[in-house]
Amino acid sequence: MPFYCFLLILLFIMLLLAFFRAKLVVWTGVLAVFPIVLGLGGMLSGGLLAVYWLVFAIIFLPLNILPLRRYLISRHVFCVFRSMMPPMSDTEKQALDAGSVWWDAELFSGKPDWNKLLDQPAPQLSAAEQAFLDGPVEELCVMLDDWKINHELRDLPPDVWQFIRNNGFFGMIIPKAYGGLEFSAQAHSAVVMKVSSRSIAAAVTVMVPNSLGPGQLLLNYGTDAQKKHYLPRLASGDDIPCFALTSPWAGSDAAAMRDTGVVCKREFEGEETIGMLLNWDKRYITLAPVATVLGLAFKLYDPNHLLGEKESLGITLALIPTDTSGVEIGKRHLPLGQAFQNGPVAGRDVFIPLDWIIGGIEYAGQGWRMLMECLADGRAISLPSLSAGAGKVCSRATGAYARIRSQFHTPIGRLEGVEEVLARIAGNTYAIDATRRLTVIAVDQGEKPSVMSAIAKYHCTERMRSVVNDAMDVFGGAAIITGPLNLMARTYEAIPISITVEGANILTRSLIIFGQGVVRCHPYLRQEMDALAMNDDNDGNNETAALAAFDRAFFAHLGFTGSNKVRSLLLGLSHGYLSRPPLPPPLRRYAQQIERFSSHLAFVSDITLAVLGGGLKRQEKLSGRLGDVLSQLYIACAAIKRFIADGSPAAEEPLLQWVCEDALWRAQQALDAFLNNFPVRSIAIIMRIIVFPLGKPLQAPSDRLGRKLADIILEQGTARDKLTAGIHINNDPEDPLGRIENALAAVLAAGDAAEKLKKARRSGQLDCLFDDEDALAELLDKNLIDKAEAELLRHALAATWQATIVDAFAAKDIGTHADK
Repeated sequence: MPFYCFLLILLFIMLLLAFFRAKLVVWTGVLAVFPIVLGLGGMLSGGLLAVYWLVFAIIFLPLNILPLRRYLISRHVFCVFRSMMPPMSDTEKQALDAGSVWWDAELFSGKPDWNKLLDQPAPQLSAAEQAFLDGPVEELCVMLDDWKINHELRDLPPDVWQFIRNNGFFGMIIPKAYGGLEFSAQAHSAVVMKVSSRSIAAAVTVMVPNSLGPGQLLLNYGTDAQKKHYLPRLASGDDIPCFALTSPWAGSDAAAMRDTGVVCKREFEGEETIGMLLNWDKRYITLAPVATVLGLAFKLYDPNHLLGEKESLGITLALIPTDTSGVEIGKRHLPLGQAFQNGPVAGRDVFIPLDWIIGGIEYAGQGWRMLMECLADGRAISLPSLSAGAGKVCSRATGAYARIRSQFHTPIGRLEGVEEVLARIAGNTYAIDATRRLTVIAVDQGEKPSVMSAIAKYHCTERMRSVVNDAMDVFGGAAIITGPLNLMARTYEAIPISITVEGANILTRSLIIFGQGVVRCHPYLRQEMDALAMNDDNDGNNETAALAAFDRAFFAHLGFTGSNKVRSLLLGLSHGYLSRPPLPPPLRRYAQQIERFSSHLAFVSDITLAVLGGGLKRQEKLSGRLGDVLSQLYIACAAIKRFIADGSPAAEEPLLQWVCEDALWRAQQALDAFLNNFPVRSIAIIMRIIVFPLGKPLQAPSDRLGRKLADIILEQGTARDKLTAGIHINNDPEDPLGRIENALAAVLAAGDAAEKLKKARRSGQLDCLFDDEDALAELLDKNLIDKAEAELLRHALAATWQATIVDAFAAKDIGTHADK
C-alpha cells in the first residue's frame, strides 16, 4: 500500500473516532487493530509497521498506564497550573457554587443530547392555577387603572391592596400548609405576565414577595420556627416583606458592602443576649416604604470571638420586623415615575438576637450563596415574565394600530419600512416568550438555573427594549402624548428599571453568562479547579488525591477539546449536515446549526482558557461575545421547544423560522467579532480556519420572511392570538388596548366596503374627496355600496377615530400657570 494511502486511512479513522468522541480505550484498541489487519493482508511493509508500533507505544503506553502518566505528565502540568490559577474571592466561590446547570451544560458540551430537551414536559397549569388566572387575576386586571395609579395616586388604590392580600397574591410560592397557594413556577410566571400587561406597578408589587425576598429565603433555608411564624403572615398579607441588598457603596459588587453586624452581648427583652449590633444604609428597596418585615444582607463580624475563632464571618442574612428600634423606613424613591413602593431603608445600632439570622446561626456567613440561589429563581421568572407581558401587548396593539391607521391611502403596516419593524416586534416577542417558558420549565423541575436565568433576564429584557422602542416608532405621536389613553408611554418609561434590577444587564452579559457559565457548564473545568485548590495535609494524602483527580479531569478535558476541534471543522465544512438530531424538518436544520455552533463554542472556549487563563476575567468584551453565542443558542432551542410543545402549528412556523435564523445569525456574528478581537492573532487565525472553514454561511431573516411575521399581527387569527396569549384583553372602547381591538375588528369587517370606497376615489367616481360622511352618502346614491356596507364603514371610521385620538388637558390640569 502506498504510504499516502496508509496516512489517509489512518487520518480518516482518527477523525471518525474524534467526531464520535471515542474513549481512550477505544482509540487504543482501534489503532492497535488497524496495523494488524493491514499487516495480515500484506498491505504494510515490515519497516513501516515497526515505525508505527514504535510511535504507538510512545504515545499510548503512557496514556493507558495511569501511574506512569501521572509521573511523566500530570504532575508537571499540575504544578504549572496551580501556580497560574488566579485567587478567587469568597463571593466568587459562592456564586460558582450556587444554583445548578441544565440544558446550558448541553450547549457547552459541543454535542447536545436533544432528548434531554425534548423529554421535558410541556408547560401546563393545574385546574386551580388556571381558575386563579381566570378569576382573581382577571378581576384584578379589571380593577387596575394605570394612569390613576402612576399619575394621580402614586400608589395602588386601597381596594387593590386589599384585593391582593385577600386573594393570596403575596403567597403564590408559599406551600398550602402555611396558607399559601403553592403555585408552580409556570403559574407564578403567568400571573406576573398577565398583571404586567395592565400595570407594571401592580405586577412589581405582586412579583417581589414571590421573588428574591424573605419568602423564598425562608422556604429554602429558614428554621422551622421561622417558617411557622413568618410564612402564614406573608401568605395572608399581614406582613409585607422587602429585601435590602443594594447600598450606596455596593451594587453589583456585594463584596464592597459596608453594612455591618457585630456579634456582642446586650439586653434584649429583659435578658442579656448574644446577638448582633447592626448598622446599614440601603437604597432602591422595593416595598420598603410599606414593609413590616425586612430581609437584610450585611457583613457579620465577631471581634470578641463569642461564636468561634473566626472574626470575619462573611455576608449574612437576617429577618427584622420594621418596628424594631433603630430601623428607619418610610421615604420613597420614584423609579422613572412608576408608582410601586420603593425607597431607602437604614438602621442605626439595631440589636437583634442570633436566631433572627435566616436559617439560624449555622447559616451565618452563607448569605451570598443563599442570595445567588434565590436570585436564580427570581431572574428566571420575574423579569422574563414582565418582558413577555410587554412584548405581547406591543405585538397585539402595534399590529392592530398599523392595520387601522392609514397614510397615503394605505394601512401603515403595509409600508415596507413599518413592515420591517412589525416583523421584529413579532419575532422578538416569540423569542422572549419561548425563553421564558423553557427557563420556567427548569425551575419547575427543581433546578436552580443560575446561568440560564442570567441569559433569560438579560436577553428577555433587551429584546423587550427593542420591541417597545419599535412599537413607539410605529405609534408615533400617539405614543408620546401621555394620558389615560396612552398604551405605550408607561411601559417605555419603565424599560431601564428592568434593565437595571436583579443584575445590571451590562455586567450580566460581560461577567456572568460566560464567566460563570464556562466554569459551571464545562464538563471538566470545575473538576480541574477543585483538584488544584485541594490543600495538602501532613501525610501528603490530599496531594495524591488532588493529582489523581486532576489527572482524570485533565486528560478527559484534552480529549474533549480535541473532539470539539474535529467536530467544529467537519460540521463547518458540511454546514452542520453531519449531525443527526432526532427532529423532523424544518426543526432538524436549525438543530444541526445549533449543534455546529455548540461545537464551536466548546472548542473556542477551551482554546481561550488555555491561552488567556485567568486573564479572561479582565477581557470582559471577549467574555460577553462568547456569552452571546451561548445565549443565542439557548434562545433558538427555546423556540424549538415551544414550537413542538404547541403541536408544531403551521401558522406559527414563520415565527419559529425567524427566531432561529435571527438567533443563529447573531451567534455567528458574535463569534466572528470574538475572533476579530482575540488578542493573540496567530491563534485567532487558526481558530477561524477551524470554525469558519468556508466563511460565514448564515444570513439574518429575509424580507420575505419578515412580511409573513408582519401579516400575523396585522390580521386577526390563531397565530396572533397564540403569540399574545396570557395578557389581559378587553373590548372596552375607553380602554387604551380595548379601543384598538374594537377598531381592528371594525376595520376588518368593513374591508370589502373600504376597498370599494378606495377604488371609487381613485377612479374619480366621487366628487367628495375628504369628508367621509359625505363620501358614504355619495356611494349610496350611486349604488356603489349598500346600506349594510355603509354602516360597516361608518362604524369602522368611528372606531378608528376613537382608537387614534390622544389626550389633551386644560392647562390647570397639568400644573401650568397659563390660567393665572
